[in-house]
Amino acid sequence: MAKGSSLGKTVVLLFLLIILVLGGLLWFDFLGVIRVKNLFAPVYKLFGLTPQTSATSTSSKPLSADLDLDRLAKQREALDIYREELEKREGDSSLAEDQNRRLAEEIAEREKNLEEREKTFNNLVKMYDDRNVNIEQIAANLEGMPPRAAVDILVAMDDQIVIDVLRKVTERAEAAGTASMVAYWLSLMPAERAALVQRKMTSKPTAIE
Repeated sequence: MAKGSSLGKTVVLLFLLIILVLGGLLWFDFLGVIRVKNLFAPVYKLFGLTPQTSATSTSSKPLSADLDLDRLAKQREALDIYREELEKREGDSSLAEDQNRRLAEEIAEREKNLEEREKTFNNLVKMYDDRNVNIEQIAANLEGMPPRAAVDILVAMDDQIVIDVLRKVTERAEAAGTASMVAYWLSLMPAERAALVQRKMTSKPTAIE
C-alpha cells in the first residue's frame, strides 16, 4: 500500500515537472527568447496565439533604414542652416548695396556742387579780370584827355566805376613814379558828387558791385 502511494506521488510530481518545463518553453518561445515555434505550433493554434519571433520582437524597420533616416534628417537640418545663412548674407549684401548706392549719390551730389562752385568762382574771376582790363583801359584813356573832358566822362559814370577808375589811375601813377590826376579831377567835379565818391572810397576800399 505504501509503495503504491509513493509511486503515485512520483508520477504526479513527474507530470507536474513536465508541465512546468513545457510551460516554461512555451513562455520563453512566446517572448522570443528561444525558438521552438515549430514544435509548439499546434499548441499556439489551439490557443489562437501567434508565436513572437525575432522579426516581430524588433522594430518593423531595419536598422540600416533608421540610420539612413537619421542621416537624411541631419542633412536636411544642415541644408536649412545653410539656406538661412545664405538668406542672411543676401540681406547683408542688399543692405551694403543700398548704403553704397546712397554714398555714391552723396558723392555725386557733392561733386556736382563743387563743380558748380568752381564754375561760379571761375566766372567771377573772369568777370573780375575782364572788368579790371576795362578799368585799366578807361584809366589810360582818361589820363590822355584834358582834365575837364576826363571829369565830364567820370561824372556820367556810376559811382563804383568812378571809384575803380580813380584807384586804377592812382596805381598807374605810383607804378610810373608820377603825380596822380585823381585829386585834380575830384576838384573839378561837383562838390556833392566828389564828396560822395570819396566817402564810398573810404567805406569800401576794394568792393566791386
